[in-house]
Order: sequence, then C-alpha cells, then structure tokens
Amino acid sequence: MQTSDLFELLRDGRPRTRAQLAQVTGLARSTVAARVDVLIRLGLVAPYGDGASTGGRPPSLFAFNPGSRVVVGVDIGATHAQAVLADLSGAVLASAGAELDVASGPERVLGWVTDTVDQLLTEDRRDLSHLAAIGIGLPGPVEHSTGRPINPPIMPGWDRYDVPGHVQRRFPVPVLIDNDVNIMALGEQQAQWPSVTDLVFIKVATGIGAGIISGGTLQRGAQGTAGDLGHVRVTRADGLVCRCGNEGCLEALAAAPALAARLREAGAEVADGSQVVDLVRAGDLVAVQAVREAGRDIGEVVATLVNLINPSVVVIGGRLAAAGESLLAGIREVVYRRSLPLATEHLRIVSSVVGERAGSLGAAALAIGHVLSPEAIETASAAVGAKLAK
Repeated sequence: MQTSDLFELLRDGRPRTRAQLAQVTGLARSTVAARVDVLIRLGLVAPYGDGASTGGRPPSLFAFNPGSRVVVGVDIGATHAQAVLADLSGAVLASAGAELDVASGPERVLGWVTDTVDQLLTEDRRDLSHLAAIGIGLPGPVEHSTGRPINPPIMPGWDRYDVPGHVQRRFPVPVLIDNDVNIMALGEQQAQWPSVTDLVFIKVATGIGAGIISGGTLQRGAQGTAGDLGHVRVTRADGLVCRCGNEGCLEALAAAPALAARLREAGAEVADGSQVVDLVRAGDLVAVQAVREAGRDIGEVVATLVNLINPSVVVIGGRLAAAGESLLAGIREVVYRRSLPLATEHLRIVSSVVGERAGSLGAAALAIGHVLSPEAIETASAAVGAKLAK
C-alpha cells in the first residue's frame, strides 16, 4: 500500500487516528506515521483535534486538508470566458468572467487567462505557492496528452498551439487542457450527479457535442474527438452543407446558427441562439416548433448513443438548452421511441442544473483530479522523501 492509498482513505474528510489507519490498512503503525507525516508535509492532510482517550494522552486525529492548496478552472467558449478559484474539495472561492472572442487568437485569450489567475489569487489572498494546477476547457478538439488544439474549426491561429507552455511561462504548475464539452460533463457530474458513473452531457450551441463519462471515466477517444455528435449524418439534413464541408450533418440542421437562420427565413429578427431562446420563452409558435423539431433531430443521434453507451443520465446543456421543455420534449420523444427498452428503462434525460458554471467547475475538477491522482501524490511523496534523506 502506497502513500496515495492512505490518502484515499482520508479523502472522504472523516478524521482518523494513526491506530485506526493501521487497523484498516494492515500497515505497521510506524509505516502509517511516516506516510501521514509525508501527507502533512505535502499539505494534503492536517491534524484535526484529538480522539477519545482510553486513558492517558488522547490520540491525534488526521483528516484531508482541502484548503491548503487551490486550483483555477477556466472555461473558454466561442465568445466568452469564465474562471473559478477552488480548493481541493471543489468549493469555489472566487470567480470571474468576460466577453471574449476565441477567434481573436491564443495570445489575447491566454493573456486574459493568466491575468485572471493572478486576479483570483489576489482576491482570495493567496500567493503562487498555493496554486496547485490550472484546468482549461477549449471550444474545439484537443490532444489531451499535449494540451494542443487540433484543427479547431472556430479557433483561427490555435491549431497545435502550445497552450500549457504559454500559461506555464507565468505559472509553473501543471496545466490540463480538454475540450469544453468534456469539462462540462465533469462539472455537471461533480456538482449534480456525484454518484452517477455513466453520464452523457450534450452541449447544444454553436455546435453539438457530447462529453461521455463511462464507468466513472471520461472517454476522450484515440484522438480526442469522442462525442462529436454534430457531424453525425441525420435524415432531414440531406443536402445541407455543414461548416465541416460534408453534407447532412446534425449541426447544419439543429445547432443554434441553423435554427436562427431558419427563423430569419420565416420573418423573425434573430441573430443567434440566445434570441431563438428568447422567442421560445415568449411563446412564439414558429420558434417553439423549430426548437421541438431540432430536439427530434438531436434525439435521432442520441438514441443511437444511448444504445451504444447505455448511460443512466443524459444531460442537455449549452445555449439552446435554455429553451427548456421545447428542446427536451423533442429529444425524449425520439430517444424513448427508438432506443432499446432495456437501455431506456431507468434513463433520465434532463436539462443542465449547473448551467453556465459547468465548464469552469469541470475545468477545476480536471485540475483537482490531476493534483490528487495517485501518480501525482507518489511523485510528490518521493520528492519529500528525497529531501528528508539529505
């Protein structure tokens, strides 16, 4: 049993004595004491009062110390950015946001990111030594192993740009990068469905994509493109040209720009997805019908996904999710009709509860997952051991 295994026992926040830890793990008390000392030096564990005495000096209690370090989670969208400062339990300590066009390029956008990290640390009276990691979500395909965007369609100048390297020039900590819908899936799961191990988060906005958590693990695929639902062919999109160059893609039919264009053709003054949602909320019949039909189109693809992945929860998020039941009803109608009965017996299809915060919370969760991973703890423990041996 390694130091990281001992930490996992304490991660639930319940204080324990060295004797209790020795009993649970089967390790010698001297080994437990040494590993607890390493975790204290790392700031991950702290003394927590005293236990009940059976005579003599009461035993010391130890517990997870989430406030010792912080992470920053950043969600970069097509036209906005949000960031949170969180402790190692995921509790948000400070936040910031801005209207920011990702097409303005990595130098400007990442300049905002680094300035905002500084701002959040200052706001919570933290210095650089408290910062453990930074997580960032980007609105395009990402090579997770390097953190570099790969041929992102709405991000000119970003292709294979060294995002972690740019941020680390100012903050020498681990920088984790993923695409926006993956981190939204993490954020929704952490905040609303912590006990659910099979969840799909579908973002319906400028594009349509899915973040897939299966068996408790985020599924990215070989090249990081898992869940790219927007470019799956659907029947009603035959003949429609998508921005990817193909014909018949779901995105060309049911994403926010397509819906806005359809409503303009019907005489409505709408420029984007937000105004489509406004019309739906105002009860505009044409908008309600268009969104409901888009839900059916999305449901056609989700039904296949449900048969393949068998999630217990499908969460609908993104800008168009604010249209509420009009979109959900269309999706549910097709999914429950076309998916296997066994796959849908206990399936829940719901709107995002976390909403716009899902991305930044998920990016923070990505960073926390790295900091508290067994690999990171063992590496840090070995460094502490090497220092003590000198």
